Amino acid sequence: MSECAYCKQRKGKRSCPALGVICSVCCGEHRIVRVACPPDCTYLGTGSEYQQKRLSEQFMPLRREFYREIGEAGGEKAVALYNLIEVVTFSYFHGRRDGQDAEVVTAIQALRRTLSPLHVPSAPMPVFAEQLQKEYDTFKKQNPQQIADASTAPDVLDRALKFVSDFSGQDFQSQRYLSGLIGYVKAFHPEPGIRGSLDDCLDAALVRLARVVGAEHVVRS
Repeated sequence: MSECAYCKQRKGKRSCPALGVICSVCCGEHRIVRVACPPDCTYLGTGSEYQQKRLSEQFMPLRREFYREIGEAGGEKAVALYNLIEVVTFSYFHGRRDGQDAEVVTAIQALRRTLSPLHVPSAPMPVFAEQLQKEYDTFKKQNPQQIADASTAPDVLDRALKFVSDFSGQDFQSQRYLSGLIGYVKAFHPEPGIRGSLDDCLDAALVRLARVVGAEHVVRS
């Protein structure tokens, strides 16, 4: 029997589509987090909730610090934009096993391009990128004073890209960001994803901003 392709110490008793063979310990501990598991892996479904919980605990303090950063840099409109990205991302991916962080990165990049003054229409967007663009356009049209616009959104989106990419890591087909976000919403702040209401989510975001920056009164315009 071959040795585990990850730890090189125990015997690899499980067939791993990403590495070849892997021991049960490394499979349980490192799937998705450090091993780029394909969505059709037979072992993935059994541990996905556990992995989401583990990653959510890592995600929570980093997410809190990121909200502080964008709140101080761009105020409530910046917070509203990133909160919109989180809500749309959770709504789109929370029931899917095949979602990848690269889809989120691509969608944010696409939104960033459309808001650039030098934007030139290119090839059709991927499905999730279209969804994010649609939700942003809809919310911006209905609530023009409540979310970052073309003059301020690019900076927020650049910061969001770095945050997502840093948490995702370098693994091909990584799901770390999605698992962290989904696990966080389920475990610590389930209301936005469950309600699915962008208005409610943005209200919650502004309350959170007030706590983060120490403002006595942060209200929606």
